[in-house]
Amino acid sequence: MNYTEEALKERLAGKKIGGNVRYFPEIDSTNIMACRLARDGAPEGTVVVADAQGKGKGRLNRIWQSPPGSNLYVSIILRPRIDPPAAPQLTLVAGVAVAELLAACGLKDVTIKWPNDVLIAGKKVCGILTEMNASARGVDFIILGVGLNINMNREDFEPALYDTATSLKIETGKTHDRIEVISGLLNFFETWYRVFLGVGFPGVRDAWLRYADIVGRPIRVVFREDVQTGVVMGIDEDGTIMMRGADGTTQRVIAGDVHLLKE
Repeated sequence: MNYTEEALKERLAGKKIGGNVRYFPEIDSTNIMACRLARDGAPEGTVVVADAQGKGKGRLNRIWQSPPGSNLYVSIILRPRIDPPAAPQLTLVAGVAVAELLAACGLKDVTIKWPNDVLIAGKKVCGILTEMNASARGVDFIILGVGLNINMNREDFEPALYDTATSLKIETGKTHDRIEVISGLLNFFETWYRVFLGVGFPGVRDAWLRYADIVGRPIRVVFREDVQTGVVMGIDEDGTIMMRGADGTTQRVIAGDVHLLKE
């Protein structure tokens, strides 16, 4: 089914996350629009959906390929009563929701790459971008953006991405109803968001670790010009990777690109 605002509103009616939906055939960025709406007072759970983005972006301002008619581009306005340092944990919460959605679609070898990517058989299918607006009073709002490749064919990707990116259609061999996909995603996210609000990230951590498959494995962390290597000891209660460095000391990884190394 193609997107229409009427179809989206009908499918998402009554949901806490998604009950208030704004749809755009084309937009610069769903995160940018969601931020504008949040500043104007849009309530928690408002979602912005686009068929195409002109300036889709990922983490570290990387370009997110956003063609029309094929994928999911959605941003969710959240207003949690949490301290600002806890905001990045929502990226991990969303990762679990996406991973469970893909597993429910029958996909195997679904993994989460810390902190914001979801992979199928080692190829990226989803990116998550969390942005926060806060003041001395605390978090005003958080924008949680999700880009999920649904019905792209291999030739639709830039050639440079052939070996590193994929879509639900490529992996399953069939076309998916995007409205059903977004409904499922919001259902899974709302479930885990409730857990997060109730008990914090510790309530989500075990599920995240099941999909991450990272504990005990060697990694390389690249942040700007700094490169570190070590073995993952675990993930602590705030979502930070705990890594044992080459010198035997424990290091906390709070930012950077994490790459698994061959053992």
